[in-house]
Amino acid sequence: MATPSTPLRLSQTTLRPLRSTAARPFAQPPPPPARTLSHRPAAALFRSSIINSHAWTSRTSRMRGLHTTPPSPRERRKPIAHNREEVPDQPPPTDFGQLDVLGSAPVPTTSVDICHEDGFSLNSGVHIAGGSGALLVGGEAFVWRPWEAGSGNSKVGGGGRGKRLVNAKGQWEVGEEGFAILGMVWPRPDLLILGLGPEMRPLSPVTRRAISNLGMRVEVLDTRNAASQYNMLATERGVEDVAAALIPIGWKEGAQ
Repeated sequence: MATPSTPLRLSQTTLRPLRSTAARPFAQPPPPPARTLSHRPAAALFRSSIINSHAWTSRTSRMRGLHTTPPSPRERRKPIAHNREEVPDQPPPTDFGQLDVLGSAPVPTTSVDICHEDGFSLNSGVHIAGGSGALLVGGEAFVWRPWEAGSGNSKVGGGGRGKRLVNAKGQWEVGEEGFAILGMVWPRPDLLILGLGPEMRPLSPVTRRAISNLGMRVEVLDTRNAASQYNMLATERGVEDVAAALIPIGWKEGAQ
């Protein structure tokens, strides 16, 4: 037999949390208050904008040092070099005298000033004429006539007819007798500059052997260039290191 249903009774402590978790109605935020626009005249608005801009300009000018006028060229600061000197606006003109490293060096007295057809004029005032050559060594100048020196190994020179310095092969040839004075100099120069007259020719093996036995190097040029080369090297290195043997520029092979 079914028992009659009994209504459920809840205590107050049980109903309290149920009430707290019950759904609450959504509360909408109140609408914002309506903004009221003040009707100010246009002149007042323009005056206030000018005052505000003037205040901002004066404040920024004090902070940033604003200048509306460009500085004059005199007030501009010039760049300074590493030695604390001002850098010039334009580069200085080139002084070619300072580029001549040998300009202040003394000129040797044996330097050749003029090459004549039949001789030479030296810086010391010495003139070599009569068709003779010049042998410049150790700061001294000697008359040099190698075509008059005979040699057993040489096919030219004193044994030939006329003045000859070129052998049958077209080589310039002077034997050991032609350089005998260099064998008497000590210490000997390191370089011998040969001026062969108006033109260049190859040296014969006899001539190269004679110079090599003296322990000297040789440079072969025509007489004009040989004189210029000797002047430069003698000024730069000294007359003790460089010697020159020069034939006149008017030399004619086989002339009497």
